[in-house]
Amino acid sequence: MNDLKTKKKIFFKEADTSWETIDKGIQRQLVNYNSQIMQVKVRFEKGAIGYEHSHFHTQSTYVTSGKFEVVIDGKRETLLEGDGFLVPPNIKHGVKCLEAGVLIDVFSPLREDILLQTSHKID
Repeated sequence: MNDLKTKKKIFFKEADTSWETIDKGIQRQLVNYNSQIMQVKVRFEKGAIGYEHSHFHTQSTYVTSGKFEVVIDGKRETLLEGDGFLVPPNIKHGVKCLEAGVLIDVFSPLREDILLQTSHKID
């Protein structure tokens, strides 16, 4: 099994995990993962854009704070704290941050591409 899929941590402490800048106005914090699932926090500044993209993973996202315009398969919706969305595999999606906030992304299976981009892997 690929080593990227075997690292595990049962508990997550935000103070022990750093944020990484992934694009202008967007930072990511890797919460936890195993071969079947991955959880990531993504912090957005107002006006930051998570450009439309697709991947073969199912994605479930929860808005913990802020206001976001979300586009999924051409459908547009404004989401606030407490809202969320589900993206099936291979469906184009993206977000624009209307008010600074944080999203919690959960992917299944694990997004190996995120691990390869992340310098702060879980030990």
